[in-house]
Amino acid sequence: MDGLISTINSYVWSPALVYLCLGVGLYFSIRTRFMQVRSVGEMIRLMFQGKSSDAGVSSFQALAIALSGRVGTGNIAGVATAITFGGPGAVFWMWMVAFLGASTAYVESTLAQIYKEKDDNGQYRGGPAYYIEKAMGQRWYAWIFAVATVIAMGVLLPGVQANSIASGLTTAWGIAPAVTAALIVITLGFIIFGGVKRIAHFAEFVVPFMALAYVLVALVIVLLNVDRVPEMFRLIFASAFGLEAGFGAVLGLAVQWGVKRGVYSNEAGQGSGAHAAAAAEVAHPAKQGYVQAFSVYIDTWLVCSATAFMLLATGMYNVRHPDGSMLVNALPGVEAGPGYTQAAVESVMPGFGSIFVALALALFAFTTIVAYYYIAETNLTYINRKAHRPWLVFALRLLMLCAVTYGAVRTASAAWDLGDIGVGVMAWLNIIAILILQKPALVALRDYERQKKAGLDPTFDPEKLGIRNADYWKK
Repeated sequence: MDGLISTINSYVWSPALVYLCLGVGLYFSIRTRFMQVRSVGEMIRLMFQGKSSDAGVSSFQALAIALSGRVGTGNIAGVATAITFGGPGAVFWMWMVAFLGASTAYVESTLAQIYKEKDDNGQYRGGPAYYIEKAMGQRWYAWIFAVATVIAMGVLLPGVQANSIASGLTTAWGIAPAVTAALIVITLGFIIFGGVKRIAHFAEFVVPFMALAYVLVALVIVLLNVDRVPEMFRLIFASAFGLEAGFGAVLGLAVQWGVKRGVYSNEAGQGSGAHAAAAAEVAHPAKQGYVQAFSVYIDTWLVCSATAFMLLATGMYNVRHPDGSMLVNALPGVEAGPGYTQAAVESVMPGFGSIFVALALALFAFTTIVAYYYIAETNLTYINRKAHRPWLVFALRLLMLCAVTYGAVRTASAAWDLGDIGVGVMAWLNIIAILILQKPALVALRDYERQKKAGLDPTFDPEKLGIRNADYWKK
């Protein structure tokens, strides 16, 4: 079974998807005139504007929900895996996919805002399934995405996060995976049975705190190894282009693993961040598009870089040659994952590193599981909106709790492969959709910039802009 899963993963994450992610990001960067560079100040300003309502959450809460999905085990274990199989150069390609992917995140998140709607409980819902049906008119395609996302977010991906939590706690305190699974299930059940508002308040409180603490510890470790910093950057850039002796053998893998783990972490193009974007209460769709674009930077350039710098500055990483031999073997016998980061922090802060990383990973991964549930529920709401089968939501909650339990005690490699398949299928479906449906998002960007230039606080009138089926905004 593990071999079959690995084979399916290799087809889903073929070089075609890797270069599609980079190519689409470059294309949208050009079409938006590199809004991810021009508009950084506006992104930060909008992040703290807006208030929640009975129907939606604030811009910051929506950002927190999106970040809770983005900042997870991929930022710790995923970075270690990328370096192991792609060398230090994989870090450069993670940065690159984040830079280009910020424009992709803008497009998908703005589309989600344009075509959002209210569910039976008066809450905003939106995402790829909604904009595929309303803008493309292909309900069958929307259903395929919705079903794939429920399976990916509700079944395949939670196991990766739970597995990393269990691994980290076992390393730090020797806690049995079964005990970890029970703790996750109890806490997760309390939150997801509380609805969207409870998820938003939880994410708003936990995500900024955990990300800041993690980045600060990484900064301390880098400063304590400041003499190695120039060599660290030289190694990243040289090995990214095969200029570093010994790493030429993994040059192609550097691109593949950098993009693969970059998309897994920041989710640009996957469509998952668009669900949280649709929940925000804003006066113009582009506002949340800006905010979600910036969340890609926070995830990759801050949190992923923090992990990479800790590993490379301390030398606590392995690099595997494609033939199975080791190019770098600083941690013999340690499987690529949170153990690398724990070893890196331990090397500088003995007695603290393993515990701190285990706690950070537990918070990162747990908030990601919560965000996965929100995304899965949103797509189930889409599937269920005309049939009204409330038992399906209850079944999803039980299924996700089972998936978390199973993931906590299974092998890490199988969990990662299943997670990669889920991410890859969503990315294929969503990227094709946003390439077809890009026009409304680009029109919204020009409209927002025109109103800002005129000194106005932008508002949105879809009919004036020639955008059809944006029913919420018409009302």
